[in-house]
Amino acid sequence: MYLFNVRVYGLLINRFNQVLISDEEEYGVRFSKFPGGGLEYGEGLADGLKREFMEECQADIEVLRHFYTTDFFVKSAFNESQIISVYYLVRPLHELNLNFKDKIFDFDGTGDILQAFRWRPIPELCGDDATFPTDQRVIELLQESFNLGSLPNYIDHE
Repeated sequence: MYLFNVRVYGLLINRFNQVLISDEEEYGVRFSKFPGGGLEYGEGLADGLKREFMEECQADIEVLRHFYTTDFFVKSAFNESQIISVYYLVRPLHELNLNFKDKIFDFDGTGDILQAFRWRPIPELCGDDATFPTDQRVIELLQESFNLGSLPNYIDHE
Protein backbone atom coordinates (compact mmCIF):
# COMPACT_ATOMS: atom_id res chain seq x y z
CA MET A 1 0.00 0.00 0.00
CA TYR A 2 1.28 3.44 -0.91
CA LEU A 3 0.74 6.29 1.51
CA PHE A 4 0.62 10.04 1.15
CA ASN A 5 2.71 12.30 3.38
CA VAL A 6 1.17 15.79 3.51
CA ARG A 7 3.53 18.61 4.44
CA VAL A 8 2.76 22.30 4.92
CA TYR A 9 5.20 25.21 4.75
CA GLY A 10 5.12 28.96 5.30
CA LEU A 11 6.71 31.65 3.18
CA LEU A 12 7.45 34.51 5.53
CA ILE A 13 8.71 37.57 3.66
CA ASN A 14 9.95 40.67 5.46
CA ARG A 15 9.77 44.31 4.36
CA PHE A 16 13.21 43.96 2.73
CA ASN A 17 11.87 41.27 0.35
CA GLN A 18 13.78 38.55 2.15
CA VAL A 19 12.27 35.13 2.81
CA LEU A 20 12.91 33.11 5.96
CA ILE A 21 14.93 29.90 5.47
CA SER A 22 15.37 27.17 8.07
CA ASP A 23 18.71 25.34 8.12
CA GLU A 24 18.45 22.06 9.98
CA GLU A 25 20.51 19.06 10.96
CA GLU A 26 18.91 15.86 12.18
CA TYR A 27 21.18 12.99 13.21
CA GLY A 28 23.98 14.16 10.92
CA VAL A 29 21.80 14.93 7.88
CA ARG A 30 21.77 18.62 6.90
CA PHE A 31 19.07 20.33 4.87
CA SER A 32 17.65 23.78 4.18
CA LYS A 33 13.94 24.40 3.72
CA PHE A 34 11.11 26.79 4.43
CA PRO A 35 9.66 26.63 7.95
CA GLY A 36 7.00 23.98 8.33
CA GLY A 37 6.66 20.23 8.32
CA GLY A 38 4.36 17.25 8.43
CA LEU A 39 0.65 17.51 8.95
CA GLU A 40 -0.61 15.51 11.91
CA TYR A 41 -3.72 13.34 11.67
CA GLY A 42 -6.84 15.40 12.35
CA GLU A 43 -5.23 18.78 11.53
CA GLY A 44 -6.27 21.16 8.82
CA LEU A 45 -3.52 22.73 6.72
CA ALA A 46 -3.68 26.17 8.36
CA ASP A 47 -3.72 24.71 11.88
CA GLY A 48 -0.80 22.43 11.05
CA LEU A 49 1.19 25.35 9.70
CA LYS A 50 0.48 27.45 12.78
CA ARG A 51 1.61 24.55 14.99
CA GLU A 52 4.79 24.08 12.97
CA PHE A 53 5.66 27.79 13.21
CA MET A 54 5.09 27.71 16.95
CA GLU A 55 7.30 24.61 17.30
CA GLU A 56 10.09 25.82 15.02
CA CYS A 57 10.02 29.60 15.42
CA GLN A 58 8.07 30.15 18.65
CA ALA A 59 5.88 32.45 16.56
CA ASP A 60 2.16 32.96 16.12
CA ILE A 61 1.37 33.53 12.46
CA GLU A 62 -1.49 34.54 10.25
CA VAL A 63 -1.94 32.38 7.17
CA LEU A 64 -2.53 34.86 4.35
CA ARG A 65 -3.09 32.86 1.19
CA HIS A 66 -2.18 29.71 -0.68
CA PHE A 67 0.96 29.98 -2.80
CA TYR A 68 1.68 26.52 -4.26
CA THR A 69 0.86 22.82 -3.99
CA THR A 70 3.20 20.17 -5.35
CA ASP A 71 2.19 19.37 -8.92
CA PHE A 72 4.75 16.65 -9.64
CA PHE A 73 5.61 13.30 -8.08
CA VAL A 74 7.95 13.38 -5.08
CA LYS A 75 8.86 10.16 -3.29
CA SER A 76 9.92 10.37 0.32
CA ALA A 77 13.62 9.89 0.98
CA PHE A 78 12.74 7.92 4.11
CA ASN A 79 9.97 5.49 3.07
CA GLU A 80 7.63 4.52 0.23
CA SER A 81 5.25 7.45 0.70
CA GLN A 82 4.46 10.18 -1.81
CA ILE A 83 5.11 13.71 -0.56
CA ILE A 84 2.47 16.37 -1.14
CA SER A 85 3.67 19.80 -0.03
CA VAL A 86 1.45 22.85 0.37
CA TYR A 87 2.91 26.36 0.70
CA TYR A 88 1.24 29.45 2.11
CA LEU A 89 2.25 33.07 2.41
CA VAL A 90 2.25 33.91 6.11
CA ARG A 91 3.00 36.81 8.39
CA PRO A 92 4.00 36.86 12.05
CA LEU A 93 1.56 38.38 14.51
CA HIS A 94 4.50 39.73 16.54
CA GLU A 95 8.16 40.44 15.88
CA LEU A 96 10.16 37.24 15.52
CA ASN A 97 12.43 36.53 18.46
CA LEU A 98 15.04 34.42 16.66
CA ASN A 99 18.81 34.61 16.38
CA PHE A 100 19.13 35.12 12.62
CA LYS A 101 22.31 33.89 10.95
CA ASP A 102 24.17 35.10 7.89
CA LYS A 103 25.79 31.78 6.98
CA ILE A 104 24.22 28.46 6.11
CA PHE A 105 24.22 25.81 8.86
CA ASP A 106 25.51 28.25 11.48
CA PHE A 107 24.09 26.38 14.46
CA ASP A 108 24.35 27.41 18.09
CA GLY A 109 25.50 24.47 20.19
CA THR A 110 25.61 20.78 19.41
CA GLY A 111 23.19 17.88 19.48
CA ASP A 112 21.27 15.41 17.35
CA ILE A 113 18.70 17.97 16.17
CA LEU A 114 19.83 21.51 15.30
CA GLN A 115 18.12 24.46 13.62
CA ALA A 116 19.12 27.97 12.55
CA PHE A 117 17.28 30.65 10.61
CA ARG A 118 18.45 33.12 8.00
CA TRP A 119 16.92 35.67 5.68
CA ARG A 120 17.59 35.39 1.94
CA PRO A 121 16.74 38.18 -0.53
CA ILE A 122 14.21 36.83 -3.01
CA PRO A 123 16.12 38.13 -6.09
CA GLU A 124 19.28 36.35 -4.90
CA LEU A 125 17.71 32.97 -4.13
CA CYS A 126 19.12 29.98 -5.98
CA GLY A 127 18.50 26.25 -6.01
CA ASP A 128 21.26 25.71 -3.44
CA ASP A 129 19.23 27.65 -0.87
CA ALA A 130 16.87 24.68 -0.55
CA THR A 131 17.60 20.98 -0.36
CA PHE A 132 14.32 19.48 -1.51
CA PRO A 133 12.85 19.61 -5.06
CA THR A 134 9.54 21.16 -4.00
CA ASP A 135 11.30 23.99 -2.15
CA GLN A 136 13.52 24.56 -5.19
CA ARG A 137 10.39 24.87 -7.35
CA VAL A 138 8.90 27.33 -4.85
CA ILE A 139 12.08 29.43 -5.08
CA GLU A 140 11.52 29.69 -8.85
CA LEU A 141 7.89 30.67 -8.33
CA LEU A 142 8.79 33.22 -5.63
CA GLN A 143 11.24 34.89 -7.99
CA GLU A 144 8.70 34.92 -10.81
CA SER A 145 6.08 36.46 -8.52
CA PHE A 146 8.59 38.99 -7.20
CA ASN A 147 9.65 39.99 -10.71
CA LEU A 148 6.00 40.42 -11.72
CA GLY A 149 5.29 42.48 -8.60
CA SER A 150 2.60 40.03 -7.54
CA LEU A 151 3.80 39.33 -4.00
CA PRO A 152 1.85 41.22 -1.36
CA ASN A 153 3.78 43.96 0.41
CA TYR A 154 2.09 43.40 3.77
CA ILE A 155 3.62 40.12 4.85
CA ASP A 156 5.94 41.52 7.52
CA HIS A 157 4.20 42.34 10.80
CA GLU A 158 5.52 45.90 10.84
